[in-house]
Amino acid sequence: MFKITIYHADAMQKQYFEDYNQTSFELKFVKERLTMANVIQAQGSNGVLIDGMCNADTKIVDQLADYGVEYLFTRAVGINNIDVKEATAKGIKVANVPDYSPHSVAGLAFTLGMTLFRHVAQATANTHDADFRILPLYFSREIHDSTVGIIGAGRIGTAEAEMYDAVGANVLAYQRHPNPDNQAVKFVEMDELLAKSDIVSIHVPLTSGTEKLIGKPELDQMKNDAILVNTARGGVVDNNAVADAVENFQIGGYGTDVLLDEGEVIGKEFNSLDDVPSAEDKKLMKNYPNVIVTPHMGAFTEEANKDMVRISFENFKQVLATGKPLHPVN
Repeated sequence: MFKITIYHADAMQKQYFEDYNQTSFELKFVKERLTMANVIQAQGSNGVLIDGMCNADTKIVDQLADYGVEYLFTRAVGINNIDVKEATAKGIKVANVPDYSPHSVAGLAFTLGMTLFRHVAQATANTHDADFRILPLYFSREIHDSTVGIIGAGRIGTAEAEMYDAVGANVLAYQRHPNPDNQAVKFVEMDELLAKSDIVSIHVPLTSGTEKLIGKPELDQMKNDAILVNTARGGVVDNNAVADAVENFQIGGYGTDVLLDEGEVIGKEFNSLDDVPSAEDKKLMKNYPNVIVTPHMGAFTEEANKDMVRISFENFKQVLATGKPLHPVN
């Protein structure tokens, strides 16, 4: 029987896997993320299924190859945590899940943007300190009279654009290769988007070409009350530059679901913010409430998780039937 070792699956996700296992794969669940310390759990498996928080670097890929693992699939969109080049060299097929519910991440991005745009975080922080004054800093424009810029108008970016369009906002988008069939946005160049937008939301994968896509030069082009939202990857912005821009009131705020060094942070509880390993993350978060950070929970919805499980099984079924997964990476 075809055996799959599934890493970083909690009780809820485990139930989804068991419910969708119509092909009767033999499933082995490892609650923790894939690391060098627990890669041995995959020994004897035909395939390994991970998520975006797992580590599949060169050493781990080599070890999986030594165990005879033929398939290393992720149930996430991003593949920056997988050494795809090494997997290819070792003859390991890689696949991802690019099509899970786009509304999961889009909805969180929309919520982060609107929370900062209407100064809700600042107001609630104050009221919880028993300060019920209506302060001048709460003054806001209305979203129907504002412009939103989407960087990366794929399925998730377009889903967020449609949310803003539904409440009357003017929606712009930047994409290297614009889709002419996308009627939800107006495509413009990056400079125009940054200069005109009251909210800028990022939806691009982390690659060598998008690393620090938003840095000091781009922040300088934004309005001094504009909101920046990042639900893509921590590395697509220059976190130090963003922290400085918020602290110096060069932008209005930053909402993010992603951080640097997430493997050292997500899923852990620290005694205080000072114990967070990354100095850049600490610098950023100390700007709360003008900076809102959530713990990479954008895809943590029922619909998205069911899609991830279902499509992951489709990848495995397709590769067994045809030799090629439904969504191949290499």
